[in-house]
Amino acid sequence: MEQIGKLEQETSGAGFWDDPAEAQKIMQRLTGLQGKVKEFTDLEKAWEDGMVLQELAAEEEDSWALGELKKSVRALEKQVGNLELAVLLSGPYDRNNAIVSLHAGAGGTESQDWVQMLYRMYTRWAENRGWKVDVLDLLPGDEAGVKSATLEIVGENAYGYLKAEKGVHRLVRISPFDASGRRHTSFASVDVIPEVEEDVAINIDPAELRVDTYRSSGAGGQHVNKTDSAVRITHIPTGIVVQCQNERSQISNRTKAMKLLQAKLLDLRMKEQEAELAAVRGEQMDIAWGSQIRSYVFHPYSLVKDHRTNVEIGNVQAVMDGELDEFVSAYLQKTAKEQG
Repeated sequence: MEQIGKLEQETSGAGFWDDPAEAQKIMQRLTGLQGKVKEFTDLEKAWEDGMVLQELAAEEEDSWALGELKKSVRALEKQVGNLELAVLLSGPYDRNNAIVSLHAGAGGTESQDWVQMLYRMYTRWAENRGWKVDVLDLLPGDEAGVKSATLEIVGENAYGYLKAEKGVHRLVRISPFDASGRRHTSFASVDVIPEVEEDVAINIDPAELRVDTYRSSGAGGQHVNKTDSAVRITHIPTGIVVQCQNERSQISNRTKAMKLLQAKLLDLRMKEQEAELAAVRGEQMDIAWGSQIRSYVFHPYSLVKDHRTNVEIGNVQAVMDGELDEFVSAYLQKTAKEQG
């Protein structure tokens, strides 16, 4: 509450909007804190309502009150679980928005269709939370699906939650592209990095950049972009390449691409720091493409299994519709125990 009071004073002060970018950051922080207070007060009210139902059920043997009490307890358990999960997000970049990159593995159309399924899954998961999803870059498949996609997911603690999804995802199913109806296994990689805030020191020398422009791809017809508005930026010292073609103007695409480059350079710095710590501890670092984290089996049975936590969910379609919280929660709890 003290933090909220300070932020509210800042927003009401003279000259607050003199720096629009800084003002927006403060407003986002204020909104996030106000949301947390509302979560707590809603939880407190639900608890009080539950106690009233408990008294009714006990004193008058009211079956309706007992049924409502059971529903209330289940809802409370879910709310408390969400709050406990939020407490685990204490990393330096957990509050940031997330940039999610999806890439098809070997397997052509099969893997490209799998990427499109994952694209839909993460979009549904984010939208169910009321978050915004921006497509920064998308490369369609040769026949169907998507070869690669880069999404910006805007929401409180987006990176903190989505870092649980980083790794290789495996699909087993009867292929809709195989006339013989055979079972296929497909792979796709998911990479998640935090969006860089302006106060993070990532210095980029313009002399170390190569900027190329090209005509963005589209569905065809009137929607084809007839100018070279898409932007590809190569950071020469590291070889990192980023691109953005979703915006209509070259300036907007370049701004988005620079933001993506900053995020990738921050991720590189974080990986270097982790490697140094691992060397001190004598640990072996995982190879990203080889670290299969989850299997989605559609045939011969229905099951999604996370290999890091052993969490299993039999309703594959629910998972593909964005119900990922059980996997995310288990991963964050496991890593918190390992670090604590």
